[in-house]
Amino acid sequence: MTQPIHQAGFVNIIGKPNVGKSTLMNILVGERLSIISSKAQTTRHRILGMINSDNYQIIFSDTPGMMKPQYELHKNMMSFVNISLEDADVIVFVTDLFETEEEIEGIIEKINQSGIPVLLVINKIDLAKEGQLDKVTEYWTSRIKASTVIFISALEKFNTEKILQEILDRLPEHPAFYDKGELTDRPERFFASEIIREKIFNNYKKEIPYSSEVSIEDFLEESKIIKIRATIYVERESQKGIIIGDQGKMLKKVGIEAREELEKFFKKKVYLETFVKVETDWRKNKLKLKKFGYDPT
Repeated sequence: MTQPIHQAGFVNIIGKPNVGKSTLMNILVGERLSIISSKAQTTRHRILGMINSDNYQIIFSDTPGMMKPQYELHKNMMSFVNISLEDADVIVFVTDLFETEEEIEGIIEKINQSGIPVLLVINKIDLAKEGQLDKVTEYWTSRIKASTVIFISALEKFNTEKILQEILDRLPEHPAFYDKGELTDRPERFFASEIIREKIFNNYKKEIPYSSEVSIEDFLEESKIIKIRATIYVERESQKGIIIGDQGKMLKKVGIEAREELEKFFKKKVYLETFVKVETDWRKNKLKLKKFGYDPT
């Protein structure tokens, strides 16, 4: 009797900032693993999320948005993108009605030369004006060597199941890479820091979210509660004052919102303490970046 085949592989989601990669990954995995905000460059790491069934294991990878690096941090973020091109079995290239290939021509060339099957996903089609979709499709199909084009609205969860089918049509035959009980390769501390960082992105303007990093100093899980102590790092003393706010009101607001989200994520009561410290120019310093986990090698 022939054994049923088992498929497994790495499906790497890439694209420019703010095209909906993280929203799409969360929908495909069925869990909220990637943080989301309306600001570009919210995702800074490469985050794996898995779908498991008896016959397959799809390991999705959400990556930072592709851009021209301005800081050492951006170089690290872009190296996560480059690594994801090296180990991909399928590339899901996400764009929308408004983006062009400007600033990412080099990466598109790498994708086209890689020989890896590419699914070209055009997002936000719910916003399309008459004739716009045809123009956008023509633009991207002339630039990306794609196996197929899929039109979706990640926000409305429209047509996202088509992506799954197209992936399975191209996924190699292989045993599972990870235990089937796993959902992600990241530890719980990572998601705690990401959830707090998301609330910073949603509550502050201008440079503050981009100058902030969150470090989980303590993560103590007890039977009925998780106790978390987190430090928010900023680059300048003036930013520390903005994060804390008048009489600590802003920091308190971020703490309340983060705690509510953490309780949803961990399905348990959370006690959260937050502190703010200055780590001067951390985005430009390789050693400081390494301390915060930006070390793709």
